[in-house]
Amino acid sequence: MTRQELIEQIREKQSFLCVGLDPDIKKIPAFIHEECKAKLQEGEDYDEAVALYVFNQLIIDATAPYCVAYKPNLAFYESLGASGIISYELTVQYIKENYPHHFIIADAKRGDIGNTSAMYARTFFEGESQVDALTVAPYMGEDSVSPFLGYEGKWVILLALTSNKGSHDFQLTEDKESERLFEKVLKVSQQWGTDENMMYVVGATQGRMFEDIRKVVPNHFLLVPGVGAQGGSLQEVCQYGMTKDCGLLVNSSRGIIYASNGEDFAEAAAAAAKKLQQEMAEELKKKGF
Repeated sequence: MTRQELIEQIREKQSFLCVGLDPDIKKIPAFIHEECKAKLQEGEDYDEAVALYVFNQLIIDATAPYCVAYKPNLAFYESLGASGIISYELTVQYIKENYPHHFIIADAKRGDIGNTSAMYARTFFEGESQVDALTVAPYMGEDSVSPFLGYEGKWVILLALTSNKGSHDFQLTEDKESERLFEKVLKVSQQWGTDENMMYVVGATQGRMFEDIRKVVPNHFLLVPGVGAQGGSLQEVCQYGMTKDCGLLVNSSRGIIYASNGEDFAEAAAAAAKKLQQEMAEELKKKGF
């Protein structure tokens, strides 16, 4: 998906919502497990990863009208071994087949020496389960990131200033010129890619720090986790981080997919996603978008 195509989707839906597909097998409603078990043939063993995929399908169908992107977090699939990876791949294929205009981000936070990164890039950007974007750790430098940037229409989303408490341990440390580490990451990485193939992760909990971010990267899209369960403010993110092209993909995971743990979980997810979409539409209206 190109930058302009993404902007057009945001404008059409009046939404810049990204739904995080982080399905914890221990939080999936019990009735899904029971329904999956009931479909087993005699002698077949139950595989929990099947419930993961069924849960995702129902969440996707419920939220698709209100979001422009999905972000499966690989940890929630890898924790179940090979069958979990299959559920991840089936989830990606389901989105592509049924909602082909949705932007798909693999939240895997990869990054290694060049030849290893090239294999990671092949994993996520080639084949049937290829995605539009991949989160990447920048701290091994250019040669660890550049292999991901060689795919037309694909995006690298670099970690810049994250939403977790521990972000202060390193990301805000200053050098002798009082430049913070996240600012150096933003400045240097712009020599590797452009605002057509690179975004940055900036946590919603960082508040007015978005002003400082925009001084360095005024046009790049930002992937913003931390709204909802982590307490980030959508209005504050938009006030300090939104651009004339929107420039934001705001992610919500737990606040949507776990809005209910009962049989109405899909309806509750839809309601939570719709509420965020309506708030986003108001913010876009303020910008005349």
